[in-house]
Amino acid sequence: MSPTRRMFLRSTLVTAAGACLAPRFSEGQVSTTTIRPRKGLLFDAEDLPRIRKTLSMPRFAAYWDSLLRADLDADRKFLADELKLNNHARDFLRARQILERSSFVFALTGDRSHLDISRRAVARMLEYKRWDYFLEGGELTIGLQRAPEATIAMCCALEWLGPALDAEMKREMERQIAEKGAPACYQTLYGMKYPERVKGWGFDPEDDYPLRFDLRRWPLILNSTNLKVIPIAGLGLAACLLYDKHPQAPRWLDLALQSARAFAEMFGPDGSYDEGVGYWGYTALHLTMFIEVVYRKLGRDYRNLINFPGTVRYGLQMSMPTTDRPKDCVNFGDAWSMGDVSVAAWTARTRKDAIAQYAANRVGEIQNHCAAIWYEPALAEQKPASDLLDVRFSNDWVVSRSGWGLADGVVAMRSGGPANHEHADRNSVVFKAYGERLLHDPYHAAYSYTEPLWKLRLTESHTAVLIDGKGHQYHDGHEGTNASWAESKIIRYQKTRNSVVATSDATEAYALVNKDVGMVRRTLVFLKPDVLLLFDALRMKTAPVPVQVRFQVDNSDGRGSVRSEEKEFLVTRPGATMKARILGSGPMTVRTGRLPLPDQSGIHPYAEAESGVAKEHWIVTLCTAQGAGRTHGDLAATVRDNSVLVTGKHNGRTIEVTIGLKGDTPDVRVA
Repeated sequence: MSPTRRMFLRSTLVTAAGACLAPRFSEGQVSTTTIRPRKGLLFDAEDLPRIRKTLSMPRFAAYWDSLLRADLDADRKFLADELKLNNHARDFLRARQILERSSFVFALTGDRSHLDISRRAVARMLEYKRWDYFLEGGELTIGLQRAPEATIAMCCALEWLGPALDAEMKREMERQIAEKGAPACYQTLYGMKYPERVKGWGFDPEDDYPLRFDLRRWPLILNSTNLKVIPIAGLGLAACLLYDKHPQAPRWLDLALQSARAFAEMFGPDGSYDEGVGYWGYTALHLTMFIEVVYRKLGRDYRNLINFPGTVRYGLQMSMPTTDRPKDCVNFGDAWSMGDVSVAAWTARTRKDAIAQYAANRVGEIQNHCAAIWYEPALAEQKPASDLLDVRFSNDWVVSRSGWGLADGVVAMRSGGPANHEHADRNSVVFKAYGERLLHDPYHAAYSYTEPLWKLRLTESHTAVLIDGKGHQYHDGHEGTNASWAESKIIRYQKTRNSVVATSDATEAYALVNKDVGMVRRTLVFLKPDVLLLFDALRMKTAPVPVQVRFQVDNSDGRGSVRSEEKEFLVTRPGATMKARILGSGPMTVRTGRLPLPDQSGIHPYAEAESGVAKEHWIVTLCTAQGAGRTHGDLAATVRDNSVLVTGKHNGRTIEVTIGLKGDTPDVRVA
């Protein structure tokens, strides 16, 4: 299939899904059963004692304390003297955050200092000419984040501040929700549904946002990203709040529901989410918020729109706690932290799901009031059983672990297709053991191609393969962080109680850069908890080339290093080390280096094994992880009878693995 044809099918998937969406689990799965609508968007007065109890728990204490200890004098000064009415990216965002925080605190405590700040924030937000900094046809506001989030905050503040607002301010808040909030969200979703009708998206020339991208294809590109679900939530909350007050509210709700049904396809049938777990929490939060408000206010039940228990397990399985970063994650793409887990609290409460309660208690961070609103303190948690230790998600990401603790081993391989916020990382691997990242995927790649850290998005910045120094296909960034053309797929996945074997084929992704590429496959063998074998096999059609395998080192805190010797290298972190030995089909060279970035962008070291010029290559890497100060075992690899035999001992375990060299997919046997 040609790249052009593939992109056409991908870009039209969600629009088509909105027209012919089939039920995801069973007929009647989305219920329109009428219940007695409740008064509050997210909670009622009788819920306040439970929410207060939740906020007193250790899990929520840091979040609640951050709200109570907010510097209100600094907020007052910002709102009065520093806020600029042509700055949405920073100033409008901060005003919205102030409103959201202080109106919630007032609802829980009655603290009139927070009431005062809330009123001031509302007043300044009402002064803005627009609530977002994107336009269609140079005239109509497009609401991607700022307008939807402001709409949500204004809707909630109307309820939470309640009688403390005078009638004139309430009327003005409702008017601006209906004129600056909901229409901007509607225009966005309408453009995504009918991209051929869009007159052209662009930046508001009056806004001082410094970066500029080509937005002409954004109605297509963003249709399958988290920037669709935020206006869904904003439009949906406005519709529910004003349902009996504004003639357009039913129309708003209809488009929000159509868009939500279409967007549901962005979650896999198992709940996986392609933009990465750092965006998963934010995305799932807003979809859940919309569904919950529609249920509470209008009695329409869409609480099975996606596989919510599955998506919570996706978040759980993508978690990867390390010593210095207990909320660390398998950070494929731009994800760099687990982020908010409000959806776990909601799923636990609505499904009586004890594993979701475990996730709500122990995974990710509490970053949003919804987690406290939805959490049920009386619900018991259940530690995940062994069936969740190993997973091949429906999007072809593989994650395997020995357990859920800091010391446990976790290995993840990024296969699968393109997605927004992705990197050029097909077949890349992350490996964590003894509380440390030992094979790393660097954090905080730049969102703009003009910045040096854009290089962190490329294949050479991952634990992955380079062909003659080049990675696989990726875009140039002129349209933002959107999806590339690169495809890969898992062609073999096997698991036992103590091991996982997976093979991923990324031939197509590399062939988009070099048409002479005939095969690029990586086989991963994880022997729990601390032995990892990588087998890379490559074939060119005509011209011989050298091949490199990169191994990235976590130096994000300045405490990671790597040194090489002949045919091996050693990664050192404060709490652990990883020893790696290399064997190849031809002459091999092992060296170390650092990514070509200025020092102020961080020092990013790596090890690299190079196989000399040839048409066919195979490279096997034998990795052992060990706690700091302890001695590694001794693994060796030899070629025998058209196979690579890996033998040795490590931490008292005898290792014997055979990797066949016949055929494109190696036969792997673990003794």
